[in-house]
Amino acid sequence: MRIYADNAATTKMSPAAIEAMLPFLSEDFGNPSGLYTAGQKAKEALEDARERVARCINASPRQIIFTSGGSESDNQAILTAAAMGEKAGKRHILSEPMEHHAVLHTLKALEKRGFTVEYLPVSAAGLVKASDLERMLRDDTCLVTVMAANNEIGTLQPIEEIGAICRKRGVLFHTDAVQAVGHIPLDVDSARIDLLSASAHKFHGPKGTGFLYAGSNVRLEPLIHGGAQERGKRAGTENVAGIVAMTVALEEAVANREAIAARLIPLRDRLIRGLSAIPHAALNGDPEKRLPSNVNFCFEGIEGESLLLWLDEAGIAASSGSACTSGSLDPSHVLLAIGRPHDVAHGSLRLSLGEETTQEEVDYLIEAVTKAVAYLRGFSPVWRELQNGDRTYIL
Repeated sequence: MRIYADNAATTKMSPAAIEAMLPFLSEDFGNPSGLYTAGQKAKEALEDARERVARCINASPRQIIFTSGGSESDNQAILTAAAMGEKAGKRHILSEPMEHHAVLHTLKALEKRGFTVEYLPVSAAGLVKASDLERMLRDDTCLVTVMAANNEIGTLQPIEEIGAICRKRGVLFHTDAVQAVGHIPLDVDSARIDLLSASAHKFHGPKGTGFLYAGSNVRLEPLIHGGAQERGKRAGTENVAGIVAMTVALEEAVANREAIAARLIPLRDRLIRGLSAIPHAALNGDPEKRLPSNVNFCFEGIEGESLLLWLDEAGIAASSGSACTSGSLDPSHVLLAIGRPHDVAHGSLRLSLGEETTQEEVDYLIEAVTKAVAYLRGFSPVWRELQNGDRTYIL
């Protein structure tokens, strides 16, 4: 049996998205900036996609800018808010320490330019508190950036509360919604979101395509200069094929979201119960306020990399954290932020289910992970020290 359990890293494109994409790779390949018929046909498809994407998050078409994905959208949103703040004499930013590196590294770059960045405390479940946000906001705060759903541990943040506080205080609110769009309800108006980032390949669209929502109160600063595309906010010929496919995938995800969640949540909870039976294991993230598909565990006494290789041999594709940091030997910054010690954070596993996941596959995952952990602990000097009493168990 082969099981794909890394949907948080990327998803398989939906057949409908592929079908919608193909004509714009062949007969309808025109440049949407062209004045000739083929170009205008591509332009019509582009603007139709903009309207449809906007409807999915309750936005206006003019508030949607098409990008290459979540990282670009995060960068443009944060740098825009910083530029607007700087012009107003505001150079303070609030975030939280579990953000994707597309956010964290951009914030570090801004610190080198003289901005002050502070991080909201997070609970052991990975949640921020609205009361902490209210306490830490300053008169010179120009931006609050908090992700809607964590890409590693699946925790859902109270973005409506955060948005309401930011709107009341006149501070821009950005949310990295890459893991959330298409999977949980999102309404930029009711949540008072000023900037939102999304990426198509997280909801069965193509890689290399995404969008940035920017409210009417935001004057976007372009990251890429060179042309008048996207109303001058993002130069470069638009990826019409990818954008059309993303639109179809997003509409499918939104239309089927409740039904998919209703099927996935019992499977997710079954998997959590099964893995919780492994001695000295612990669930990461909030047990209830989490994505329907996300399961993240730490297993004491083993290395996550060895676990992934063992599972791959058993036919299971999984991860130990964000796909963007899979080449790093450092433990997850997300797990460290919620208080997991280095030794425990190294032994993490993220399983992210998909629409095609079955109960049979979940049961196989439980069986395989249980066997893998037991096998790897048999070779672990750390586990031997724990069992001999030379070390104290943490989990």
